[in-house]
Amino acid sequence: MEISNITKTIKVYFNILPDKEDEQEIISQISSGVSFRGANLWVLIFAIFIASLGLNVNSTAVIIGAMLISPLMGPIIGMGLAVGINDLELLRRSAKNYGVATLISVLTATVYFLISPLSEAQSELLARTSPTLYDVLIAFCGGAAGIIALCTRGKGNVIPGVAIATALMPPLCTAGFGLATGHWLYFLGAFYLFFINTVFIALATYCGVRFLHFRQHEFTSSASGVRARRMMIALVVLTMVPAVFMTIHIVRQSVFNNNVNRFIKSELQQRGTQIISNSVDKDSLKLRIVAVGREITEAHQQEAQKRMEFYGLDGYELRVIQGAQSDSLMLLNSELTALTTSRESDRQKLMKLTAQVSSLGAQLDEYTRYEALAQDIQGELSTLFPQVGSLSLSRVTEVPNDTTAAVHYVAAIIRSHHAKQLSKAEVHKLREWLQVRTKADSLIVAFDENE
Repeated sequence: MEISNITKTIKVYFNILPDKEDEQEIISQISSGVSFRGANLWVLIFAIFIASLGLNVNSTAVIIGAMLISPLMGPIIGMGLAVGINDLELLRRSAKNYGVATLISVLTATVYFLISPLSEAQSELLARTSPTLYDVLIAFCGGAAGIIALCTRGKGNVIPGVAIATALMPPLCTAGFGLATGHWLYFLGAFYLFFINTVFIALATYCGVRFLHFRQHEFTSSASGVRARRMMIALVVLTMVPAVFMTIHIVRQSVFNNNVNRFIKSELQQRGTQIISNSVDKDSLKLRIVAVGREITEAHQQEAQKRMEFYGLDGYELRVIQGAQSDSLMLLNSELTALTTSRESDRQKLMKLTAQVSSLGAQLDEYTRYEALAQDIQGELSTLFPQVGSLSLSRVTEVPNDTTAAVHYVAAIIRSHHAKQLSKAEVHKLREWLQVRTKADSLIVAFDENE
């Protein structure tokens, strides 16, 4: 009896049917937002230009503004409603306008990026090239919130929030950037993200319509209804499969990086020693650690090597890099601390030691930051160029024989998987991408021919 009362109380709180507005009015409102003609079409075009500008200058605020302006949600919700109430005419009209809106959006973005003087791929743009299962969940939850808001009283700020969360505009603009610059992987990744958003917003709309008990149109035959539902299920499954695999890869990489950090913190951290960087070479199964300060003894390293299997690093070889520069830096830090503690009055010596510490720190950062950068972009690299096996980045100094000054540049060494060599076009795209990600004034890319 008590369980029955609890169930009734829960139903009272979660029942949204009493808040449902007039069904015909809801259908009429959604149907009117399906068409892209006149003012609606011009609003879409200008929203695309605004979103493209935001991606170009890496401005999150501008991108959010474009998403609020965009009328792209109309035909997508229209398709979900049409399938939910078996309205084939509304489905055809929504699909047609959806196709027109998508084509115009991509063409508008392509035109913008063709004439834009800024051609670098910023972080806001690159974030729209690798969709995952999380994008599926965001699109579905956003679509569910949207259809409930449209069908009930007291909508509040739900619809603008859904437009921002599901982010329909930025992927289309990124697809236009890919077309304009010849980055086909950018185009495919961004367009797939837009397609994910479309399918799962429509699916959430369909589920919401069925949950709210909208009256359904009768099909001319029961087979038509079965076929429509099967097509929708197949589309949902086909859309999810690639996203699931991408998500599994990202989660595995995150777990691996977390295991590396736990291993370093638990097994190698000691008083007087600072781990300044680490890098993993998955091809040669080596974990490189750069440390400064108190030396990590050989016995300590061997003990840590034995415990790597407890952190999921079984088979990896531990290499600890400890050089004279590291010792000099820690020695200068110790002298500086001693001078500060004893309150010595020799200000000039203190300033000189501070400058030396800063200089050595800058040198260490310059030589180690590219190792960290190579590790950070490994996930993007494997997604954009699956043929590449590994990437090594380093800072190189070239000293000419004459009296001219030394030249500094970044060297990138690429190793490809067996029988999967890169074409000339892919090599060109890889060079451009590395130039953007390393932000190097001079970049030399070399390919290891031993593979």
